[in-house]
Amino acid sequence: MRRRRLLALTVGAVVAAPLDSRAQQAVKYRIGVLGNVPLSDPGGARLWGVFEEGLRDLGYENGRNIVLEHRSSEGHYERLPALAAELVRLKVDVIVAPAVQNVLAAQQASPITPVVMVSVGDPVGNKLVASLAHPGGNVTGTSFLASAVIGKQLELLKQLAPSATRHTVLVNPANPGHRLALDQARVAARSLGTQLDGFQARGPEDIERAFATLGREREGAVLVPWDGTFLVHLQKIVQLAAKARVPAMYGHRGYVDAGGLATYSPSAAAQMRSAASYVDRILRGAKPGDLPVQQPTKFEFIINLKAAKALGLALPPSLVGRADEVIQ
Repeated sequence: MRRRRLLALTVGAVVAAPLDSRAQQAVKYRIGVLGNVPLSDPGGARLWGVFEEGLRDLGYENGRNIVLEHRSSEGHYERLPALAAELVRLKVDVIVAPAVQNVLAAQQASPITPVVMVSVGDPVGNKLVASLAHPGGNVTGTSFLASAVIGKQLELLKQLAPSATRHTVLVNPANPGHRLALDQARVAARSLGTQLDGFQARGPEDIERAFATLGREREGAVLVPWDGTFLVHLQKIVQLAAKARVPAMYGHRGYVDAGGLATYSPSAAAQMRSAASYVDRILRGAKPGDLPVQQPTKFEFIINLKAAKALGLALPPSLVGRADEVIQ
């Protein structure tokens, strides 16, 4: 009995070795993800889960024929260069990056590793690509025209909170995309006939000061654009806005799911699926510089009626009717 058991274990080990070897050989590509919101965050897990689902639909499975290497700045952008360099050392075949500063870090780490950007505002204005039709270089992906999105966000915010006499954009000075976005927001505000200021916030203490100031003024509304640091502190921002009784428009639906007033933004899920498609084409041999940058075709306007009621806002039925989703 003992000899038979030993023989079985030995045979099992011999059989298992080739299987493990074949499994390892089946992994063909290594995909780097240079994000800001970690997978431990529910919102981050949900978003990157959509990306991975998009890859599976195209025939890629993590651990079988691809390896996903996730790295996150966790809202600390100064970490991005080292994280990007780490991905390059791992010899990833492509890097997926969801923001201007992430794309810049990836470009600086390697001018030849393909980079797929996800929902980046004005990549031409931020000098990430030569043009949308012919990106050139090693970057392509999805983007949106920030000036049009910000203009629409301010327009909707003005309709949500018509008594607000001034509007503030929460700006992260560590995010190079926000400088351009603030300029575009000011142009949009002038066309809407409203006053607009920018409030700089790099982290939680600055965010607290911003909402404390807005709460004392009692006459304003705030726009919180997409930003990795802000997303890490999503729950805190929503709570501060509610406490200060400040109407807020957000650049990501996660805030509204957490109790925020409203969001208008490109569909994050659609953008993630598009990123998976770009990765597929690059792995099949396409050059990023030859792949035109895609503009979003699907936008989400979502209203949280419970938040509106808590703020004492009487929303016009026509405005509520225009929403793609209404959270009761």
